[in-house]
This record gives sequence, C-alpha cells and structure tokens, in this order.
Amino acid sequence: MRDVNGGTASEPAQPAAEAPYGSARGLTKGTVGELGEFGLIRELTARLTTTPAVRIGPGDDAAVVAAPDRRVVASTDILIEGRHFRRDWSTAYDVGRKAAAQNLADIAAMGAVPTALLLGLIVPADLPANWPTELMDGIRDEAQVAASAVVGGDVVRGDSIAVSITALGDLRNREPVTRSGAKAGDVVAVTGWLGWSAAGHAVLSRGFRSPRAFVEAHRRPEPPYHAGPAAAGLGATAMTDVSDGLVADLGHIAEASKVRIDIRSADLDIPAQMADIGQAVGVDPLQWVLTGGEDHAIVATFPRDQKLPARWRVIGEVQGASARPRVTVDGAPWAKAGGWDHFSDDAER
Repeated sequence: MRDVNGGTASEPAQPAAEAPYGSARGLTKGTVGELGEFGLIRELTARLTTTPAVRIGPGDDAAVVAAPDRRVVASTDILIEGRHFRRDWSTAYDVGRKAAAQNLADIAAMGAVPTALLLGLIVPADLPANWPTELMDGIRDEAQVAASAVVGGDVVRGDSIAVSITALGDLRNREPVTRSGAKAGDVVAVTGWLGWSAAGHAVLSRGFRSPRAFVEAHRRPEPPYHAGPAAAGLGATAMTDVSDGLVADLGHIAEASKVRIDIRSADLDIPAQMADIGQAVGVDPLQWVLTGGEDHAIVATFPRDQKLPARWRVIGEVQGASARPRVTVDGAPWAKAGGWDHFSDDAER
C-alpha cells in the first residue's frame, strides 16, 4: 500500500510486489535476434502461470478460456516506447506491470472479473533478450494480482518497442456497469489513487527519483481491481477507471449519460507530500488530481441512499439531465488544460 502520511485501513490496496521474479531475472542471454522468434516465444511462455479459467494456454493456434457467464468482456491497449514509457525511467518489469494494469482496470471498471490476457509484442532484433522476458515477468505478476493469467499472444520484429495487451473478463451473471447509467441525484465516489502518477511523472521529468512512492505510482499503477465488481454489487449506475484524468473520465460518463456532474474539490485527497512536490515544481497539486491520468482509480456513480464502504470517497454529485453534458469543479468549469489525449501535440510520457 502506498502511504506517505500514515494512511488508514480504509485505503484501497493492491500492492505491487518488488520484482518477485528475482531468481529468473537476467538469466536470458544475448539479443532477441540471437534467440530468434521461436526461442523468444519459448523463453516467454516458460515464465507463465495459469488459473482454473484457462482450459488451453499458450502453445496451440489459440487459447481457450472458460466463460461461465457466456459473455466475455474485452479491452485492449497499446504502449509505444517514447510515448507511453521510457526505458531510462522504467524497467521492463515496470512496463509489464503497467501494461497489464491498465487493461485489467478496464475489465474491472465494467464490473467484471479479469480472467485472461493476450500479449502482442514488437521488438527490435538487437534488443537484449532479457528485456522482453522481464516484461513478461511483470505482465504475469500483475495478472496474478487480478487472479488472471497470460494465455497467448504474438511476437514481431520492428524498429522500436510496442506492447499491446488484450484483457478478457467474466461478468459472473451481473449486468455490465457502463458509462451511460448515471442519474440525477446520484453521488460520485472514487476508490484508488488520484494524481500520484502525474506527480511521479513531474518528478521524473526533472531528473529526480524521489519521493519514491510517487515515482513508483507512475511506473506501476495499482488499480483497485476488487472495487469494480464490488461496485456492481452495490448498485453502481455508471463506472469507469481514471486513465485519462478525473475530469476527462467523468466527462465520458456525463456525455454517455447526458447529465451534469459536479466535483467538490474539498473532498479530494491531496497528500502533504504531493503538495510539497507541487510547491517544488510550481504546480497546483489539484491539477494532478483532477487531470492526471494513469492511476486507474475506479470512479462510479451510486444512488444517494446507497451506503458505501469506507474505501469509497464521495467527491461530488450528478446534478441532473442536460442537453449539454459537462463536468464542473465547485460549480464552475475547470478551465486549466489537462486530461490525456493520444493525438494532442503534448501526448508524450
């Protein structure tokens, strides 16, 4: 559990282990080109674990994963070196944890339980072979946090590194919680970390490696996977994970639900050390909390009379249906730039 101010038992926790693959790390010698495609595939698949949901894993034309609900929830993302990660900031293991986490969080945000991951990997031939194997260690370990498994994928030669993950999940006889169900009078609540990854990015951008908790938050997000299915059980009316920034992602809910949403800034958590970082770099930490993405917290709307567990922090309300859906902060538009857009001029990580 990340904790810079003492913390409480009610804080969401999905601890990221410190490189538990230690005994395997660095054993793969040479380059990817020297290993060859099938040698690399053998190295990667040899590191994998399985779960009862996996009926046929890597090694055949396709995997077979049990789907007791008879519906499959699916999500995919791509990470490109230089845009989504930097090797001088993050280890291959970090990149693997992050790549898996952002997809598994999407599954949880639908109210589903993650079951399996597929990996698509592009790597240069001269890349040290231990980089993709450590990447796989990270993907495998993050999958285990969410009680899922890597079941297959593909490896292709390219000029630079790109990592694509497809995640699958099972609804367990519940209806999916989409972005379109928020209703007037609902409360808005969040569980997980907000602004930590953005603060860590600010630290790294200035050449520093501490405070470590925030740097690690950028390298390896810790989504509260359990919270998505739990929110569905609590009657959440709409839900998403915070990947692009709180205002932006609540904006997706507002747009899909055709409502207005207001956030109360006083109810947002800004740890003292985050405030210290903000002061040091000249940034209002509220900006990170409202617009910083990649923490993959879960934000949802609930009926006002629904009693929520302590891990959920109520931060606002759905004010009503609107022909002009929007998100406000303390009743006013948030005028400062922010939120993630892959096609913006400054979309660099």
